[in-house]
Amino acid sequence: MLVVSLFAGHFVEMITLFAIVLVHELGHVAAARGFGWRVKEVQLLPFGGVAVVEESGNMPAREELLVALAGPLQNVWMIAFALGMKLIGWPESEWWDYFIRCNAMIALFNLLPVAPLDGGKVMQALLSYAMSYHRTLQCCTIVSLFMSVVMITGSLFQIGGDGGVQLNLLVIGLFLFYSNWYGYRNLPYQFVRFLLARENRASSRPLEAEAAEPIIVSRDRTIGEIMQLFMREKYHLVYVIGKHGTIERVLPEQRLIQSFFAASGNIRIDAIPS
Repeated sequence: MLVVSLFAGHFVEMITLFAIVLVHELGHVAAARGFGWRVKEVQLLPFGGVAVVEESGNMPAREELLVALAGPLQNVWMIAFALGMKLIGWPESEWWDYFIRCNAMIALFNLLPVAPLDGGKVMQALLSYAMSYHRTLQCCTIVSLFMSVVMITGSLFQIGGDGGVQLNLLVIGLFLFYSNWYGYRNLPYQFVRFLLARENRASSRPLEAEAAEPIIVSRDRTIGEIMQLFMREKYHLVYVIGKHGTIERVLPEQRLIQSFFAASGNIRIDAIPS
């Protein structure tokens, strides 16, 4: 792309865009490392960039929310800086206008509720406060697929108006659709990763009744069905109700997770040995 932009006479614009995306992603990296996350790499993708971390989905929702917003925040201060340069009469006013437009475009686009954009991560973090983590993954993936289809459809509707397809939006929409369709097919794997990290965290966490969120289930429910009720921001105690409506057992969540990995998620909860 850099070579093509050089021959097309848009090398300065391409370098400017590259620098803005880099600063945007460094905002994510700085926030993630500030929370002690392990940052693997920064990828440049058709819609910009993505900071790849190992803790996604396994850390507090508040931290994920702040890390996601740290990227667009870089665009905000860069826009403010450019406006200041224009205010004091710094030369190259047209370049500053382009700089401001690029920052606004990248910030606003990344705030769309589509994974893996920043807006998709914000949506996932906020939904995890209100519903189970498994349900959060499902809802975010469905919304992301829908928004991807909207992008693709919107790009195709340009046919006739100006005589062509909005190719950039079409490519981005197709990429996001493929990415989220792949994520939908791998949703069970994402959930297992969440359970693995939760088991490690729960095993070292003391039981505190006032901090526990009860889950009340019948004895014929399977372990897999119950764990799909786990909320990201809650620690759970599972109350097993018998035939006569009495509490037969109270199990901590790590007991179910251990049984899930030792046996199967399809076994009933009453099959867990006392």
